[in-house]
Amino acid sequence: MEWPAYLDEYEKLVFRMTTPRVMIDNAGCSNSTRVMIDSARKHGILLEAVQVLTDLNLSIKKAYISSDGRWFMDVFHVTDLDGNKLTDESVISYIEQSLGTIHFASAKCFDGLTALELTGTDRIGLLSEVFAVLSELQCNIVEANVWTHNGRIASLIYVKEGDSGSPIEDSQKIDTIEARLRNVLKGDNDIRSAKTSVSMAVTHTERRLHQMMFADRDYERKPVIRTNDNPIVSVLNCLEKGYSVINVQCKDRPNLLFDVVCTLTDMQYVVFHATVNTAGDRAYLEFFIRHTDGSPISSEAEKQRVILCLRAAIERRASEGVRLELCTGDKQGLLAEVTRTFRENGLNVTRAEISTTSDNTALNVFYVTDANGNPADPKIIDSVRQKIGLSDLKVKELPLIYHQKADEREEPTVGAGGTMLLSLGSIVRKNLYNLGLIKSYS
Repeated sequence: MEWPAYLDEYEKLVFRMTTPRVMIDNAGCSNSTRVMIDSARKHGILLEAVQVLTDLNLSIKKAYISSDGRWFMDVFHVTDLDGNKLTDESVISYIEQSLGTIHFASAKCFDGLTALELTGTDRIGLLSEVFAVLSELQCNIVEANVWTHNGRIASLIYVKEGDSGSPIEDSQKIDTIEARLRNVLKGDNDIRSAKTSVSMAVTHTERRLHQMMFADRDYERKPVIRTNDNPIVSVLNCLEKGYSVINVQCKDRPNLLFDVVCTLTDMQYVVFHATVNTAGDRAYLEFFIRHTDGSPISSEAEKQRVILCLRAAIERRASEGVRLELCTGDKQGLLAEVTRTFRENGLNVTRAEISTTSDNTALNVFYVTDANGNPADPKIIDSVRQKIGLSDLKVKELPLIYHQKADEREEPTVGAGGTMLLSLGSIVRKNLYNLGLIKSYS
């Protein structure tokens, strides 16, 4: 590596120590790609690393995390959403570059857009009313994410002026947008808790949605729909080692690790050691944590709060309902029309992901149920598709990322890269063993 002439030896040493080192190996494992990171430790670095991988829609099948002393080491076993190893060199190069600069990571760029943050009580047709107001006020929706959980809704919507395409900066118009949307969110029974805000801030959308729902205290509310597959979360204290141990068992899905780590980080906990394993469609996660002040969980009330918050974090993005994908030319009022059709046919939108491509194509995903949260009638889905356009609105199955048998084991190869990464896995397990956190590292 060639160093700039102005760097002295001390600056070079600091650069080496603070820049994460990344290795990606496709030889050491038969059914996943291994991504290894080691770096000086800092608060939030684990979340930044997981964020890079999940933003690429990669599935994390296994992970070994160790953050002893001042050093941080991770090994992630990843696949694409179809369960395949990573072979695209451009993707591999992007991962290496992004993980190598995670100390300086930034959120997706939303320059030139105005961010609208909305929280309130969910109800049938609410999203349709929100989009109708924005269309009436000549706001062009470029991107949006909507989550619902325990009868609450959180939405982050990025808009621009419909006529000029510039950010919305007129203070009078901003006040009007906030007031109109607040009235919609209040409805007849949410006078106190409905919130709207407008900002130009750049943020990571999904992390911000977690923060909004956490601030709205959705985790304290009773579930509107009870299922037989609720996540199991337990918290124990390992007082002799000064850790709290969190165990999570739930259905596996994309972004699961991000959602859990995001919540722990925003609750001011630090993950020192962790293991992630998946078998079939199940995920098993274990975390050794402390509060940022160095203390473990100290009371039963704090323990119960952590359990509730982690359950909520896992459930918020659990896909309820039929997945509908809309791909069509974007136009003013498109989302208002589509969601009005959903409402008129008794469909409730439980989650939505709205985006617009550079060639002005709308790529929108909706998860819909009937009014009671049950699976929607296929006949109603067909009727809605005919009204919106059969070729534009399609029913999509979730990616097949769980095609491996639960009892399958990964067999290492003898490649040099595989040997090095296997050695790192041994180092991580040895660290856990030395700390008395596991019984064996062999």
